[in-house]
Amino acid sequence: MLSYMEIREMKLVYSAFSKHLFYFKDHISKFVLEKGYVPLNPFNIHGYFLLDTISRDTIRCSNNNIVKRADELWSFGAISDGVLGEIILAKQCGKPIRYFEILKAKDIIEIGKEMAKFEDGLEKYLNQL
Repeated sequence: MLSYMEIREMKLVYSAFSKHLFYFKDHISKFVLEKGYVPLNPFNIHGYFLLDTISRDTIRCSNNNIVKRADELWSFGAISDGVLGEIILAKQCGKPIRYFEILKAKDIIEIGKEMAKFEDGLEKYLNQL
């Protein structure tokens, strides 16, 4: 067991997911921690957009800075337009990107990017992954 003074190097993972999975945010962080990584979970960092007290553009800018500093980006569930933007930024920065599906609201499995699902109307962007 590590004491509070010990540090074990762990990679930082930006967990990208739609606001429709907000209720699952803690499960996603738990999953990332159990895999041995530090979760940079935007909904845990900013709450639910800080109750709309900060502009969405400021939140997006903050999230983009976190993506740039993370070692990897992991995408969970159906890809929204915001998640797609984060994936494109991670690609531009040369970050590894992994995709995960949530089954029966409890199990998380890794999938290939060709199996990634999109929110309605965004399927045409599969080639952007």
